[in-house]
Amino acid sequence: MHFEIGPLIQSVGYIGIFLIVFAESGLLIGFLLPGDSLLFTAGIFASQGLFNVWLLCGLTFLAAVLGDNVGYAFGKRVGPRIFSKKDSLFFHQKYIDKSQAFFEKHGGKTLILARFTPIVRTFAPILAGVGKMEYRRFFAYNVIGAVLWAVGLTLLGYFLGSLIPDPEKYIIPGIIGVVAISVLPSIWHVIRDRKVAKSGSQTTSQQEARKEAQDLKKALKK
Repeated sequence: MHFEIGPLIQSVGYIGIFLIVFAESGLLIGFLLPGDSLLFTAGIFASQGLFNVWLLCGLTFLAAVLGDNVGYAFGKRVGPRIFSKKDSLFFHQKYIDKSQAFFEKHGGKTLILARFTPIVRTFAPILAGVGKMEYRRFFAYNVIGAVLWAVGLTLLGYFLGSLIPDPEKYIIPGIIGVVAISVLPSIWHVIRDRKVAKSGSQTTSQQEARKEAQDLKKALKK
């Protein structure tokens, strides 16, 4: 899929990019779509004048925020019934299980970290709705994650494309590098949590994360 991301972006334009980011952020079929690679490559094309970078950033940010909101609303409405949904072509229970484990470990911060984690990125807002996370808190995590992911990766592609001659030749290595870098926040968070667990102390944010995870578990038992 990555080898065809360039022609895909050029053919779908602003509207297509908006819809892809929107779908991946909160629709069940969204995990099939290219997220990190789409944003990074669109940023590179913007550096070559094919897109207006600021319009692109605005649209991808809005799409990411709205997509997560739709996922949250869907999860809140469907509730724990989603855990009894049968596997289909576009849905597998293992994706929910993976996202649930991630959510139970990191609490509300999952909504930020998940932006950089394929599959979890799509299902995290749905689980936040299932667990009935306070909306204001959800929205804050949602906005922060959208800025770091949608705007951040787009600008990264834009600035690298502005600095490197013929950047189209380096799209594939660039995508690989972005994917590698994008998992660093999650790795750092896991390492920090392990250090804190060994010390036997918890920060306020970690206590809140634990409470949110407990709220999710309670919702799933209903």
